[in-house]
Amino acid sequence: MSSSLRGALLSLAAFGIYSTHDVVVKFLGAHYSTFQILFFAGLLGFPLVTVLLMRDRTDGTLIPRHPWWTALRSVTTVVTGLLGFYAFSILPMAQTYAILFAMPLLITLLAIPMLGEKVGIRRGAAVVVGLIGVLIVLRPGGADLSIGHAAGLGAAITGALGSVVVRKIGAEERALVLMLYPMVLSFIAMGLALPFVYRPMPVEHLGLAAVIALFGTIAGLLLIEAYRRAPAVIVAPMQYSQLLWAAVYGWLFFGEAVDGWTAAGAAVIILSGIYIVLREGTPAVSRNRPVLENRSRFEVATMPRLSLWLRRLSPRDEAGDTD
Repeated sequence: MSSSLRGALLSLAAFGIYSTHDVVVKFLGAHYSTFQILFFAGLLGFPLVTVLLMRDRTDGTLIPRHPWWTALRSVTTVVTGLLGFYAFSILPMAQTYAILFAMPLLITLLAIPMLGEKVGIRRGAAVVVGLIGVLIVLRPGGADLSIGHAAGLGAAITGALGSVVVRKIGAEERALVLMLYPMVLSFIAMGLALPFVYRPMPVEHLGLAAVIALFGTIAGLLLIEAYRRAPAVIVAPMQYSQLLWAAVYGWLFFGEAVDGWTAAGAAVIILSGIYIVLREGTPAVSRNRPVLENRSRFEVATMPRLSLWLRRLSPRDEAGDTD
């Protein structure tokens, strides 16, 4: 078996586990506030994350070199987690994924003013087509839009903004700083909100919150191994396999069906996203490669971002990585 095929299979397994993680999020979201889910998932995930963070041997302090960019990234990460978890809790899984799949399109747009990325007519057209796909999924005027749709779109926007910020300052900022600040901010913010939304949780539901943290860690490590074995242009598009998992899980656990508009819009978004990934894989096309270097699905503050894990767990392999 070739290394690229192993990488593809590992990434498929990772995104399958991520989808199972999202099933648990959706189940708990029917019973508890998003603030409470994030608080306990973060609390129970701290031992796992601490082990990863302790591997940082880089000299330096925890004072960020770019405090305002770090603050912006921390806030966007927390907001992405809140909006993304909330969208999963009230929208069909396939519809939520379709909306979140717009993130690479938004990263491409935000990279123009923030990174000085030059986007030619082909990638620009792919972004426009992808955004049309988002409109097909949302079908304004043809379907009842809810706060869940706004939350999903908001998560895609804030997730994209956070990704571009990491791309902008990641070469100069310690990975530990970029990992730790969003996690601490999330824990504090969710803890402050908890007294107003708390509902008692039986031990089995606390166990499910721990499952969220555990599955996020396992999937993250599998994805890291996938990126070690295969080029990003092979691994990144595998994220779209989550739509298949969403269709199966949505039908199996929640009685959801994928309607034709969602399927059509998702297909348009996925095709445009894959085209952007392939174009960024051509060095002459993109100097910054903001989408390919993102190396994450939608990001939450309970777990560190995958590209930063990769730098800490494999420093020699990633010596030239600036994300």
